[in-house]
Amino acid sequence: MPTLRNLFLLALLLSLAACSNLHQRETLEFGGDAAAWQAHRKAVLPLDAWTLQGKLGVRAPSESGSGTVLWLQDQDYYDIRLSGPLGRGATRIQGSDRGVSLDIAGQPTMSAASAEDLLEQQVGWRLPVEHLLWWVRGLPAPDSPSRLQLNPDSQLARLAQSGWTVEYSRYQQINGVSLPQRLQLSGYDMLLTLVITRWEPRTAE
Repeated sequence: MPTLRNLFLLALLLSLAACSNLHQRETLEFGGDAAAWQAHRKAVLPLDAWTLQGKLGVRAPSESGSGTVLWLQDQDYYDIRLSGPLGRGATRIQGSDRGVSLDIAGQPTMSAASAEDLLEQQVGWRLPVEHLLWWVRGLPAPDSPSRLQLNPDSQLARLAQSGWTVEYSRYQQINGVSLPQRLQLSGYDMLLTLVITRWEPRTAE
């Protein structure tokens, strides 16, 4: 019959095994179950191509507004089209590992190595576009340390990474996978609220 000491050691080993399932740069601060989070992340991670539509609200010191977003993703290529929230008419951001281009209605096309630098230079906003590829799926980006808080279903409830805090208040089931429906990003004197009205995962081309 197992002794109390043996039961304690078994519980400790199980706890360590669950923690080892976390990505090496992730710190689980509160809530949920590490093993269930790992299973959820494993289910979401293969999703690398989609069409997403939603409503975007922006509050910044210089300007605020709301509008719509259409996001086409095909592995490392993205095409994000914004209408309204930047206060500059239609805005289109296209990017891949070969570079990024920004089109604002009535202006010539601008290019740079990263979307974040390009938007900061041309619009004055520091939007973490490359990280949004991960955050919009309810995952931390793997390139920098992150602190996680999970909800009772072991999905992200709150994420702190790279100077930004992302809060997830609602998820939806899409083809058997739980994906964010409402998230709010705050950082660098900005507050962004994204409500996703359409998630359409698709096969990468």
